[in-house]
Amino acid sequence: MIKVSHETPRCLLEDSIQFNDYQYALVHLLEDDEEYREHFLNYRQDPKSYIILDNSLHELGHAYNDAGLLKWVEELQPNEFIIPDVWCDRDASVVNARKWASIPLPEGVEKVAVVQATTIHEAATCYQTYKDLGYKKIAFSYGADYYNDVVPHPNKDLGKALGRLSVISALYKTKIISQNDRIHLLGCAVPQEFGWYKGYECIESIDTSNPVMAALEGIRYNTWGLDSKPKANMNDYYYMLEEEIDWDLLTDNLTKFRYINDL
Repeated sequence: MIKVSHETPRCLLEDSIQFNDYQYALVHLLEDDEEYREHFLNYRQDPKSYIILDNSLHELGHAYNDAGLLKWVEELQPNEFIIPDVWCDRDASVVNARKWASIPLPEGVEKVAVVQATTIHEAATCYQTYKDLGYKKIAFSYGADYYNDVVPHPNKDLGKALGRLSVISALYKTKIISQNDRIHLLGCAVPQEFGWYKGYECIESIDTSNPVMAALEGIRYNTWGLDSKPKANMNDYYYMLEEEIDWDLLTDNLTKFRYINDL
């Protein structure tokens, strides 16, 4: 069964334990925000807890520094750790993956590498190199520009979603990806994308703030999803107050997200 996590404003962190299958931590917030940090450290004490620690590339524009990442891997001891990658740069990401493959981490922490590329060929060679380096779980981001080259849809958001699906499908067809592989999908452009992977047993986990961001913008999911990505991101709403949340809208979007993707 695919595990799902939705990132939320700080005021919803405790509530998110109830509607998420696992918790998704951003390393820069662990460093900068005491309330955020205490939430994850307390949650980690639960024997049933499951945490994926992200390197914060999407939020910062670059991965967090190596020393800081190692510090929080050792302190939090997440189940999975997304190693540093470089946006749309296969070669630099592979260099990082090669380095991190030899860096020892606490027992039980699994390293996850993210495919970065500017073409489908680069994506294929990046993925295969990660496998050759011994990475057992590999992630695909949602926003790579080359997805729109693979599927030049007039709606860029739909094009990105269809493009990622097409890339993964092509790598599966050419046996670079197998059903025994383990893949994480980082974010989404439109929420209904995840339902298109039905039958791909290799998709193990996903994270996206989409239903939460849509609710915070006052956008209600249609029964089939959305045709565009909410413009807001977590930086816009991280410090909002709980009384500002439209709980009916949030609950409806979270429920429809599961429904439209058959999760």
